[in-house]
Amino acid sequence: MTIPRRSLRAAGTLAAAAVVGLTGVVLTAGPAAAHTPTWDVTCTEVSLHLSAYNDRVTNQVTVTVDGKELLPTENFGKGLDKKIDLPEHDKALTVHLSVKAGDGERYSKEDTKTAPVCEGQTSTPTPTPPETKPSEPSEPSEPSEPSKSPTTSAPTPADTPSETASSSAPAAATPSPSSPDLAETGSSSATPIIGGAAVAVLLAGGGIMWSVRKRRTAQH
Repeated sequence: MTIPRRSLRAAGTLAAAAVVGLTGVVLTAGPAAAHTPTWDVTCTEVSLHLSAYNDRVTNQVTVTVDGKELLPTENFGKGLDKKIDLPEHDKALTVHLSVKAGDGERYSKEDTKTAPVCEGQTSTPTPTPPETKPSEPSEPSEPSEPSKSPTTSAPTPADTPSETASSSAPAAATPSPSSPDLAETGSSSATPIIGGAAVAVLLAGGGIMWSVRKRRTAQH
């Protein structure tokens, strides 16, 4: 049995067309499934550029800083462009990127980068607690003599003039309002009495002298 040449040529043409078609599909599908996760970390922010993902499935991205979520899990389609500010820090931070592709684990990505400290900010070392040594028992101290407080003598109050001294002075005699004012003449009613007493004293003295002489004469 012989096969016509035209039939063989037709079959070869179909096979070649099929091969070319498959090759084109593969070539065009390759870039669409590239899954390019690009990201960058500076001292102030995290930049995400996720492109060429399959938008027919659900893709997810998460960013954490030192184990804490900076970007909670977020869904995206064909791509995602985003910038996220980092918190102020005085020491380097560990930033982790997690991308979950919905069309296969082979397109997922896990990556970690470090956010440095910005210029002008110095890292503060963690203070270490001082070592405490057990205290040695102290020797009993000798009882100290009670301190003598200087005694201060109370100032004696200055002698104040007694108010009673002035009150004890004799009051000046005040003339009786009932007796009339009389002018002094140099004599009073007591003058004759004093003169009589003087005469009596003289007479008595003379009598005594006379009696003494008389006794002496009688003795001789």
